Amino acid sequence: MEAFKALWAENIDAKVETTVRPFKKEDLPDGEVLIEVHYSSVNYKDGLAGTNPKSGVIRNYPMILGIDLSGVVVESLDPALQAGDKVIVTGYGLGVTHFGGFSEYARVPAAWVVPLPEGLSLKEAMIIGTAGYTAAESVDALEQQGIRPQTGNVLVTGASGGVGGMAIAMLKRLGYTVDAVSRKKADCVDYLEKLGAEVVLHPDEVALEKKRPLAQQRWSAIVDPVGGPMLPELLAQLHYGGCLALSGNAGGIAFEATVLPFILRGVKLVGIDSVSHPYAERIKLWGRMASDLKPENLDLLVEQEITLEDLPVAFEKIMDGKMHGRTLVKVKQGI
Repeated sequence: MEAFKALWAENIDAKVETTVRPFKKEDLPDGEVLIEVHYSSVNYKDGLAGTNPKSGVIRNYPMILGIDLSGVVVESLDPALQAGDKVIVTGYGLGVTHFGGFSEYARVPAAWVVPLPEGLSLKEAMIIGTAGYTAAESVDALEQQGIRPQTGNVLVTGASGGVGGMAIAMLKRLGYTVDAVSRKKADCVDYLEKLGAEVVLHPDEVALEKKRPLAQQRWSAIVDPVGGPMLPELLAQLHYGGCLALSGNAGGIAFEATVLPFILRGVKLVGIDSVSHPYAERIKLWGRMASDLKPENLDLLVEQEITLEDLPVAFEKIMDGKMHGRTLVKVKQGI
């Protein structure tokens, strides 16, 4: 195999320095499956890893970044995977403890590899990517708690981001009435309504004038990829028996609440972990994202398509809160 290129991140003088540089097959870590990467995507976690060495995402630099990929198997030591198979990898240690998807080739454990389901292309799989997988896991969690379209409206926070936008489109596809909240409301109303939001709110329209543990019951469920100080206020506004699926901490990690919403209204707070989600669940959810959870307007979610060389600028953009929807990384050129 000839040399190939990848995005290399190093911690130099407490700053992350990224360069696209050549690698050889022998440079890749151990794993049963060698994949020619066609697409990846930019997630908030990638932005952290690519800009802030103290974020905790990566403990040991240097690293090839990229927490998701889709591509074609080149070599496999696992009989379940054959050369030519189209596959997806998200989560586990990809791009965190193990060389990731911002690379023309990746070698990973077979246990991480999900066959591309019928109904998705490799490109579509990375428009969805880790953000879409997190959204699908959140929607699935609400369903497991008995939330149905007839139960009441569902609120999605961080609506202009990747997880939020995907959640809106997936919930709309299933027939839910969706309210969206975004601090970029002024710029995103048209975009969010096209995704499927019935109402678009600014965080100020969701925040309680007076902080209290129980307030007017506004939503049957909430998909929250943001977290932070608004979380207790969201819990206070859930219907009796409602559920909040929490998947992010962009708003902060502190959680200062009371037990009252849980013991007086029976609400549920469900944590969403897309990194270590069981393999059988991954197969199920990717199958759903190729069918009943596949957004009808998937292309609308793509803000831009970039190359490996464009990634440093994309990292800054997502960390500055200036990115909406999904940024697709076209790794293999000429496709």
